[in-house]
Amino acid sequence: MEPVYLAILLIWVLLFIYAVAGSIDFGTGFWAMYYERRNNTQASTIANNFLSPAWKVTNVFLVLLVVAFVALFPGAAPTLGTLMIVPFCLVLLLLTIRSAFMVYAFSTEKYSRLLTLVSGICGLIIPAILISILPAAIGGFVTIADDRQYILVDQLFLSPAFYTHIGFGLMTELFISSLFMTDYAKEAGDFETARTYRKNALLLGPLTLVFAIAAIFTLIPEASWMFANFLDLWGWYTLSLFAFAAGYSALWWPSKYKELGQPRVALLLIIVQFGLASLAYGMAHLPYLLYPDVTIYDAFTNETMFRYLLIGFIVGLAVLIPVFIWFWRLFFKDKAYLQGDGHDY
Repeated sequence: MEPVYLAILLIWVLLFIYAVAGSIDFGTGFWAMYYERRNNTQASTIANNFLSPAWKVTNVFLVLLVVAFVALFPGAAPTLGTLMIVPFCLVLLLLTIRSAFMVYAFSTEKYSRLLTLVSGICGLIIPAILISILPAAIGGFVTIADDRQYILVDQLFLSPAFYTHIGFGLMTELFISSLFMTDYAKEAGDFETARTYRKNALLLGPLTLVFAIAAIFTLIPEASWMFANFLDLWGWYTLSLFAFAAGYSALWWPSKYKELGQPRVALLLIIVQFGLASLAYGMAHLPYLLYPDVTIYDAFTNETMFRYLLIGFIVGLAVLIPVFIWFWRLFFKDKAYLQGDGHDY
């Protein structure tokens, strides 16, 4: 495989991990707010128990993703910087506010309700901002005048693809997080809460599929080149559809817990489905990072730098992966933590 494709594959892996981790993190923040407002304190408490340690890990992958992209594709920084400067500044501001509340609000009961509100609102706004970058990168929304680049914000906001991508991102976030919380509540022995989150997953699954189809077809008038690539990759989307059907149906598979199905199997299969679909989406976008101005070949670093960067990332991940496994076992396999008050940690 060519170095440039290894580099873009690494970016995709980091992006995929962050998308899944972020969906669970931000979606759980929304559910904590939603159920506190509905006076379902147990569902809200279970969500907050997960959030207490997990939000720190999610931010690690965001940093890795940004560093990897700038290091491996420095030639894309000027153009994509113009496109992403506003959304990324907004995301960083919201992450700072959310992180500040996560650090301090758990230490005093006085601010716990405000923490839940901030976390829930940010859990919707941050993913919506991030996913909006995808339709902007299909081309046609950046113009050059007097050697300066400008974003055609009015045209972007009138684009159907802009809204279907945001809708798909939000539905995916809530669907994956509801599946995770179903399994998490079951692991904690709270089967009533698990059934509550399972109902959310049953509703959100079809909505996610509808928005996914809409996001693809709204690209036709604005990015016919990309839609043509989608047709060539129909096999990937067929596999993705089968994985979705299997994952969604797993919520009804026989288990010793009544009316729960197999939520962990469902979650894993839906993550596989999301991986297949996102990989196909990325391949359909190649070789462009921003159509038609920036390709992966134009933006790629030199091969010597790539080799050193690759070694650095391999060493870094070799250190991080065992830490993440230990972290998972410490917080998410400990029955005392799952059934107790996570704020003690």
